[in-house]
Order: sequence, then structure tokens, then C-alpha cells
Amino acid sequence: MPKLKTHSGTKKRVRVTKNGKVLLGHAGANHFLRKKSAARKRRFAIGNQLTGKSAKNMKLRLGAK
Repeated sequence: MPKLKTHSGTKKRVRVTKNGKVLLGHAGANHFLRKKSAARKRRFAIGNQLTGKSAKNMKLRLGAK
């Protein structure tokens, strides 16, 4: 069986911590910021953690076993 290639779009957007947590940024934080409230923009900066099946799928796209 050949080696799996890392999905290059995923590696630009997602990172995996030492403990195996999958972290990514929130969608919607790049433009049209004038109409969004300050509280909403602050929440974008926190980041997001994936869990469950979606985290497992992201790790597979990054080449994990």
C-alpha cells in the first residue's frame, strides 16, 4: 500500500498539539468586520478545538495513522 499524502489545504488551516488535540481558527474572521460586533470579533480570536469523528478525520488528512 502506498504512503498517504498530506492534504495541503488542511495543513495550512489546522494544527495538532503534542497531546493530540486538533485546533483550527473560526470561520468568518477575515472580512466584512465592520458589521460584526466587537464581542463577536473577540470570539473569533480564541480559536476552536475539534473533537470526536471530525478530529479523527482531520488527523487522517494530515497523515496520522
